[in-house]
Amino acid sequence: MRLLKLLSVTFLAAAVLAAIAILPARLCFKGAESYAFFTGDTSKDFSEVKAQTDAAVKRLTLSAVNGECAEYSEIDLDALLKSVNGKVIRTEKLSDSVNYYCKADLPYSVKLYGEEINLHVSVRENGVKVASPIIFGGY
Repeated sequence: MRLLKLLSVTFLAAAVLAAIAILPARLCFKGAESYAFFTGDTSKDFSEVKAQTDAAVKRLTLSAVNGECAEYSEIDLDALLKSVNGKVIRTEKLSDSVNYYCKADLPYSVKLYGEEINLHVSVRENGVKVASPIIFGGY
């Protein structure tokens, strides 16, 4: 019986350590100042769920996740693209922002402009919003 308890405690400790190592890797973006998840499968049940503390833990509590979004005060676009094997497909310059629609090695995608888009980066004077597949809900 003692052996069984010892094995159980050892297994539980190993599982916790593995979760600590694996959870951050499940997020699309690292080092964000704020993080959100897009849930639901249609516009009827769409929701943006903000991660108030640890985004990796929040991700575990959600179902039907169809995208992720991160906000930064600034970002190195070339470094971001390199980190996700990304390529800019279309650039859109607006009066208050520049938007980059990209193909990247990310788990979410939408068809946009006749292309599969996995990454959307919106650069504004006051910050940068990065999402996969695209920024939903406006910015």
